[in-house]
Amino acid sequence: MTDLDFSGKTVLVVGGSSGIGNGVAHAFKARGAEVHVWGTRDKSAYTAEDGSDLTGLHHHKLDVSNEDDLRIYEPPFKTLDVLICCQGTVVYKRGEFEPEGWAKVMDVNINSVMACCTKFHDMLSASKGSITIVSSVAGFSATRGNPAYSASKHGAVGLTKTLGEAWASDGIRVNGLAPGLVDTKLTKITTEHPKRLEGSLRAIPQARMGTPEDMAGVCLFLASPLAAYVCGQTIICDGGLSLS
Repeated sequence: MTDLDFSGKTVLVVGGSSGIGNGVAHAFKARGAEVHVWGTRDKSAYTAEDGSDLTGLHHHKLDVSNEDDLRIYEPPFKTLDVLICCQGTVVYKRGEFEPEGWAKVMDVNINSVMACCTKFHDMLSASKGSITIVSSVAGFSATRGNPAYSASKHGAVGLTKTLGEAWASDGIRVNGLAPGLVDTKLTKITTEHPKRLEGSLRAIPQARMGTPEDMAGVCLFLASPLAAYVCGQTIICDGGLSLS
């Protein structure tokens, strides 16, 4: 389908070295794009057990929560058509109630998102490109035990709306994706405990976890001409989890 052909396009997936971001990166690569991914570790440190496949992707190690490193980084591409902000972290065992845990999560999940969007504003304006901010269904409800995660994801949904409105006149479409339960390193606390997983699946009308490929479908749509009139919206992709 030509609307989903990204040949000749340059895509950057922040957080694309593993998990949802890696699935998104490969979906764009399969449709002809030159895909760059950023992760916090050396390329050799990523394994299939991490949900990582860097074959055919241009990988760069960069911790986007370090504003100085992000600011001085010179990307290897001169144009950018699609930016996917898929970085994220969480601190369990009530660590987010402490200043250090709160700051860590907020720096990665919301502060770095704004920083990445700002860094590539001019490139995306020149290409009339798009941004997709990956948040979570946690951006629409409370998240027991994880105040920073919840606040940051609510913030990401709000940021999507605000940048969508502010940058539409610059030719940039900003939208969002809110995944539900997907088997990644951040959700192992649920997926590796059978009773917790069973309870979580009971709450999902489709009775299954999402996959990185499910999430990639939404990202492809939002970056394509099919979504040309979609602006500032966050699409929930959760198998119906948030319906009740």
